[in-house]
Amino acid sequence: MQRTAVRWGLLALFADGPKYGYQLRTEFDARTGGSWAVNVGQIYTTLDRLARDGDVAPVGTNEDGWDMFAITEQGRRALESWYVTPITETDRPRSELAIKLAMAAVDPHVDIALVVQKQRTESMRQMRDYTDLRQRADADDDLTWTLLLDHLIFGLESEIRWLDHAEATTLRRRHDRPPTGPRLVATEQPMPERAQR
Repeated sequence: MQRTAVRWGLLALFADGPKYGYQLRTEFDARTGGSWAVNVGQIYTTLDRLARDGDVAPVGTNEDGWDMFAITEQGRRALESWYVTPITETDRPRSELAIKLAMAAVDPHVDIALVVQKQRTESMRQMRDYTDLRQRADADDDLTWTLLLDHLIFGLESEIRWLDHAEATTLRRRHDRPPTGPRLVATEQPMPERAQR
């Protein structure tokens, strides 16, 4: 999914004229407000694929000697089709949070209220940060950046509502069937670096 989104995002950048590889990275970063890190290698790999598939084509070099590419008619048609094709549930990435809560909810030894509270606190912190950024954005800021911030804020609002629902539903069901055995509780010890996100 991420690879596909980067492909379409890069192709969209060609709509206003020819570009070279590093310019694509700079513009992608600017349009997403740096919220989606894409390394240079991924940019050039994706650019090669776009050229291979006929969505962009080389158009010479600029005054600095950079190889320039432009969108083709095929690429323009593909981009127009992408814009009007809805994203379906199967296209969306799997949610680690949804999987974590689903597993914790059916494990009677997990303190679901603690798991939800820790996530709720983090989600609210993120929402405050994005809201602060959105409030500082003004009419001169890139529309793409402000729309992405709005998407992140609305997504976190929805996530917090879902967390409230998941907690209430799980606790209500557990009230009817109390757990047996020791209860697992979260510790304040740091998680391994790989698990932190």
